[in-house]
Amino acid sequence: MSSKNLFATRWGIIAVGIFIGILAPLLQKWGNPGNMGICVACFDRDIAGALGLHRAAVVQYMRPEIIGFVLGSLIAAYMFKEFRPRVGSAAIVRFILGIFAMIGALVFLGCPWRALLRLAGGDWNAILGLFGLITGIWIGTRFLKGGYNLGRTQQTYTSVGWIFPLLMLGFLILMLIDPQVEGQGRGKLLFYSVKGPGSMHASLIVSLIVGLGVGFLAQRSRFCTMGAFRDLILFRQSHLFLGVLSLAAAAFATNLILKQFHPGFAGQPVSHTMHVWNFAGMTLAGLAFALAGGCPGRQLFLAGEGDGDSAVFVSGMIIGAGFAHNFGLASSPKGVGPNGIIAVIIGLVVCLFIGFTMRKKAS
Repeated sequence: MSSKNLFATRWGIIAVGIFIGILAPLLQKWGNPGNMGICVACFDRDIAGALGLHRAAVVQYMRPEIIGFVLGSLIAAYMFKEFRPRVGSAAIVRFILGIFAMIGALVFLGCPWRALLRLAGGDWNAILGLFGLITGIWIGTRFLKGGYNLGRTQQTYTSVGWIFPLLMLGFLILMLIDPQVEGQGRGKLLFYSVKGPGSMHASLIVSLIVGLGVGFLAQRSRFCTMGAFRDLILFRQSHLFLGVLSLAAAAFATNLILKQFHPGFAGQPVSHTMHVWNFAGMTLAGLAFALAGGCPGRQLFLAGEGDGDSAVFVSGMIIGAGFAHNFGLASSPKGVGPNGIIAVIIGLVVCLFIGFTMRKKAS
């Protein structure tokens, strides 16, 4: 077996899951919010806040982990000759799916990775979120079996594949030239939280190194939470699912060692106990991920290797975070936002409409 596909083997995907499962709780120990060592949705939301797309002062920080995911994937793709600039079709649909995926995730308060990390930290509210995620993905698989398709991907200009990684690099440069001044929530260009989850973070260099490592390995292994459940449901294939299980198990063990395991429903960090909407929010997110072809982490890794469709989806998520906080859709530890419930219902209707109307009939 060549080193080129080592991480795509069964033991390779397990090793990548363990790697992420250990580092995420460590990032929490080093400063990231509770049960949020890594959360693609939450970190995209913080980036949206840092850029001023929303003004929720407690969730504004240019998360280096997200930048590292994209750049780490880019490095891996170039090293192994897998940088393939490509675009498909239905860009506006992918953008809308990104928006509603973010809204659903922020009603639950976490992406699929954070759902696993919350569970590994003892937050039993995550159980409802994971059931919702699986339900949404299951609905998505029904559409896939029925001929749902967003169109064929085709090769495009190299510069197209570079746009999103260059955007991430630009974000890193912004952070370097406009660092936070202690106690101040606004730099010359960026917004920074001085309290709340956005103010809690590991050092820039540690976060960036972890992000680069995760991005590199995830690109090699094709790690994807949504894909794991999709493959298990559609094809009874457990390859990717082993990575998900190893992530959860490693995070649980690491939390026990670090004394970060605190079981219960009430009082969990950045979490609420409105169980119906924990379930429904992640049902919406899971359906959007399935229709878009990947969980938010996988979309970042694909964007790093030149996939323009994934870049559009991630852009939709970042814009969706702005909508979620500007219009009272996102949850907080107090519960679902004032307009979050109607947003989930609308999102489910829109995703079902997309699923039903974008199916190719068998010839």
